[in-house]
Amino acid sequence: MIPTQRTWRDAFLLVLKGMAMGTANKIPGVSGGIIALAAGFYEELIYSFSRLDVKALKLLFSEGFSAFYKRINGHFLLLLFGGVALSFFSVSLVLDFFITNYPKLVLGSFFGMIVASVFYIWNDLPQYSYREYLSNCVGVLLGLALLWANPGVENDHWLFVFFCGMVSIAGMTLPGLSGSLLLLILGNYTLLLVDSVNALFYTFKDLFAGNGWGFADPERKRLLGVLLFFTLGSGAGLVFFSKVLEIVLRHYKSMTISTLVGFIIGSLGAVWPWTDKTIQVDEGLWKMVTTPHKSFYLPNLLDVATLNVVFFILLGAGIVIVLEYYGKQQAA
Repeated sequence: MIPTQRTWRDAFLLVLKGMAMGTANKIPGVSGGIIALAAGFYEELIYSFSRLDVKALKLLFSEGFSAFYKRINGHFLLLLFGGVALSFFSVSLVLDFFITNYPKLVLGSFFGMIVASVFYIWNDLPQYSYREYLSNCVGVLLGLALLWANPGVENDHWLFVFFCGMVSIAGMTLPGLSGSLLLLILGNYTLLLVDSVNALFYTFKDLFAGNGWGFADPERKRLLGVLLFFTLGSGAGLVFFSKVLEIVLRHYKSMTISTLVGFIIGSLGAVWPWTDKTIQVDEGLWKMVTTPHKSFYLPNLLDVATLNVVFFILLGAGIVIVLEYYGKQQAA
């Protein structure tokens, strides 16, 4: 896929999509990749990620930043992740309040958005054959398997931490796959996204306070080392998964999209509003994303609280329908 020139309007919309992507990453069990797929920039995202490779580094040192920037489709990534960054200082702050105080309403709106998006994505597939339907079923089974997986035990070995980094970045490249949920299943969610991040925060806090790096604390050093290997693994996973996905999208687009759609359907339980899942916020970080082996239940439709959630499900679906209609009108 070759990137095209963008107007100011296109650039503004891409920033908004980045904000939506950043916001989605804050929702327990939701991946930013599903926003990319639903909003129509998934293929370009994978294309751009796949260009973050050794060749790009060689261009940086041999021909300069301009050649490197062009190679990685830098304009697209800058606008998109500028929007992601903005979301943490705007939409995400509002979302923190609502997800803490009204979790069922927020999950309901995302449930409606995802269901409507799946319909449009599937409807836009160029062909239907037994391959697409079989791929869809495989995706559903994978989604269900992940949803009901048993959590592992915390492990700080550098090889396992590196592997966790590779796996966690999948949420950016595979729609429907939550990197935080994967870390929870692997048993390293608290270690990697809470303890090690807090260690980095306190290191910078000590540095700015004139107390040095705080490396005298062996536990601090251990956690910073864990964070380093996790970051390296995330970078390696980003390049690896994007390269693989670029190849399969180029040669097996319908089957790949069908599998992703099935995976999203199979993992919809992660955003089903009526479960026993709990959400806690600790210093701005999600301390618990979800709990495996959740008990799902059907709500009482005569209850006012249930009707409120249903309204937000319909509202979420309605937003996607309006945006899809507007997009087609603009393309016509």
